[in-house]
Amino acid sequence: MKRLCTICARGGSKGVKGKNVRLLLGKPLIVHTIEAAKASQLFDLIAVSSDSDAILDVARAAGCDYLIRRPDEMATDQAGKLPAIRHCVAEVERLSGQRFDTLVDLDATSPLRIPEDIVNAVNLLDESGAEVVITAMPSRRSPYFNLVELNEDGFVRLSKPSEKRILRRQDAPQCFDMNASIYVWRHDAMFAYDNIFEAATRLYVMPEERSIDIDSELDFRFVEYVLQTRVEK
Repeated sequence: MKRLCTICARGGSKGVKGKNVRLLLGKPLIVHTIEAAKASQLFDLIAVSSDSDAILDVARAAGCDYLIRRPDEMATDQAGKLPAIRHCVAEVERLSGQRFDTLVDLDATSPLRIPEDIVNAVNLLDESGAEVVITAMPSRRSPYFNLVELNEDGFVRLSKPSEKRILRRQDAPQCFDMNASIYVWRHDAMFAYDNIFEAATRLYVMPEERSIDIDSELDFRFVEYVLQTRVEK
């Protein structure tokens, strides 16, 4: 059973400039994810894909096995992430001469995950017969209770009305926020589906304190605080 870990990180970022190589407790942000991948002891190879020389240099220094140059058209603000992951997988398989059974992508902007989360997500794929596993945290808001949207006339309505009136959020069906931290695919599933919800997809639930995705300066500061408290324990 061969497993490949990909970490795809663009050089451009509007929310937090240069965030993937910005120091977080003395380490470039992306290094926290590289170290978690190594600590999981799951992977035959770890690859970083980027359009940025600075990111690839950091990944090289952190001991990644393959550094994949991402094509410019896959590194724009409008580009989706899946084509970049597929490109990275295809390049690593071409260069290494290996085919990987399990493909795991770790988001560089989610450094609060722990190695056990990666192990558990991969185990869920192996043990459940799923084609894909994604990660999420319990949602603070419910589309059945207090998540709303505007209709064409500008009036407010629940995002997902229920046939039965729900008076408490606790009585609504359980919902989850995807945290983009870990994605796990069987090899064929990655290349067969453009939408993970078309596949037989399972959910691995992580706690909120390990689910923050850095997309703003406030996110960065909060993650810094959480990691610092871990160090101090």
